[in-house]
Amino acid sequence: MTENKIITFDGNTLLVQTRKYTNNRTAIELIDTEDHMPYMVATVNIPTSNIEEDEVIIKDYSENQGIYDVLVKASVISESIRQIDAGFANALICKLL
Repeated sequence: MTENKIITFDGNTLLVQTRKYTNNRTAIELIDTEDHMPYMVATVNIPTSNIEEDEVIIKDYSENQGIYDVLVKASVISESIRQIDAGFANALICKLL
């Protein structure tokens, strides 16, 4: 289960939490374990995309670059199933584990 997993990203120790976007899709939020403040949202919500209930769209570009590999290695998400256009970059669709 994804909840309560701890990962390390960019030298920070982060708690993995899930929440829901307003359209009921799953978001993965990373919380800094030292100050308990939100560090990053690893997902992106693209309402026009066709994804399954157990899938998430990972933002692995810009300030999130590298988070995909960390989440796969921690067994939070599966390897990418497919990609989707997210405007200026591609986002990765993965199964939430």
